[in-house]
Amino acid sequence: MRKSLAILLAPALLAFATLLTIPIHAQVKMTRDQVLFYTSQWTGDRFPDGRPKLPDSLLQRAVDMTVEDVWEYLREHGYRNQFEAGWQALHADKPFAGRALTAQYMPTRPDMRQAILAEGKQEGRVGDTNSWPIAELQSGDVYVADGFGKIIEGTLIGSNLGNAVAAHTHTGFVFDAGIRDQAENREIPNFNGLYRGYDPSAWADMTMTGINVPLRIGRAVVLPGDLVLAKPEGVLFIPAILAEEAVAHAEFTALTDDFNFELNKQGKNGAQFEGGWTTAKYDAFAKWIDDHPDKLKMARTEFDDLLTKAKQRAEK
Repeated sequence: MRKSLAILLAPALLAFATLLTIPIHAQVKMTRDQVLFYTSQWTGDRFPDGRPKLPDSLLQRAVDMTVEDVWEYLREHGYRNQFEAGWQALHADKPFAGRALTAQYMPTRPDMRQAILAEGKQEGRVGDTNSWPIAELQSGDVYVADGFGKIIEGTLIGSNLGNAVAAHTHTGFVFDAGIRDQAENREIPNFNGLYRGYDPSAWADMTMTGINVPLRIGRAVVLPGDLVLAKPEGVLFIPAILAEEAVAHAEFTALTDDFNFELNKQGKNGAQFEGGWTTAKYDAFAKWIDDHPDKLKMARTEFDDLLTKAKQRAEK
């Protein structure tokens, strides 16, 4: 019996021994499968790393939207934790939008840092860990970092890394942390960023612990590939699965506002300064769009669909 048992257990013991000889590596950067897990409802194009690849045209359209119009749509669909305010900006008057590439930072712990650096060396990464996410950035990305709000010695970029972020993204960054070389970063063309504060100190006693991981930025939740809309009021992290619909609905709302403003100025709105949307008013709105086609950024078929749904709501 003992001999038979040993024979039966031999394959399992051999497999276990083999596993012990395989190096176990930390996954500082999430694998494609892990990104697919967190973004499983996305059915469109993806980057090789698995992040949803929202179209460039949508990023451009998003910049013109107000925070309130997009925020309202997200709230209606159950996404109540997507906005965060209280930022400083390189250029407060210049909104920007892009696809989120995320990075998480923690206070340094020597044994953890040594393991991460060893993994980075094996992967061929160069520089300290705060440069690793920058090498992953693509054009149209926004580098989103959870630096646990650290400003003094929490300066994730200076002018050199700022130029690197700009060269990769042509967009910018959102840091729950600090920056240094603020004046020089402001001089970089086609570059903007939101951050918690400025300090002349260098980055210290921090370690980058994850790339393309889910983040908490203040009260907001961010997934890799989210549409980042950075405005003077704050930043919205729009789930990729809702991005196109959210932008289209925000555009529709903005158009109805423009039409309503014009009626108010002309004294043709009666006492319905904010609403009074009947089917007849929507018909007049459609005629106004016919007369101002340059205002329409979405496809006319998409506008007509939204108009039909709005009229149906007005009839109830």
